[in-house]
Amino acid sequence: MKDKVSKREAIFYSHKMAQLSKALWKAIEKDWQDWIKPFQLNINEHHILWIAYHLKGASISEISKYGVMHVSTAFNFSKKMEERGLLQFSKRENDKRNTYVELTADGVELLEATLNEYNPEDNSVLRGVMPMTEMYGKLPEFLDLSALIKEIYGDEYMEILERSLENIEQETNIKQPTDIESYKQQSKSS
Repeated sequence: MKDKVSKREAIFYSHKMAQLSKALWKAIEKDWQDWIKPFQLNINEHHILWIAYHLKGASISEISKYGVMHVSTAFNFSKKMEERGLLQFSKRENDKRNTYVELTADGVELLEATLNEYNPEDNSVLRGVMPMTEMYGKLPEFLDLSALIKEIYGDEYMEILERSLENIEQETNIKQPTDIESYKQQSKSS
């Protein structure tokens, strides 16, 4: 690597990547929090629901890996959601070492309610790419970013991402927006 990139170039690139990534994450984080706040969820909880949903049950280790969070974070937030009746913990007959989580019917209902409530117009990143979409006729594909993430996290991470994207494309459960007020009332009474 030393022969191909100078220290100055490496610092410049690392700084630029850090600043751009941090700015983008800040926008994504705000949009995500605003989207799921009416459902009394935080980003980690929503992410865990998504991962368990798309993997049709997942180990805490898988949630940690694919959610890019510490194992204790994955476990603690999963435990909170188990107490709320959104997830259930289990051990597999052929794998007693790992703890697995699956969505309960209430967990599936909640996740689908969040998806139904998603409003693309409330997403600043999506609004930000619209000029490029209008110019090129499609959303940006992130080829360089995908290659970079694959190099850092590996093929398995990208395979899970692709599987979740395929699941989203095939979803037929995304309906008209839900009535958040009735959902809040239902949540309070349970």
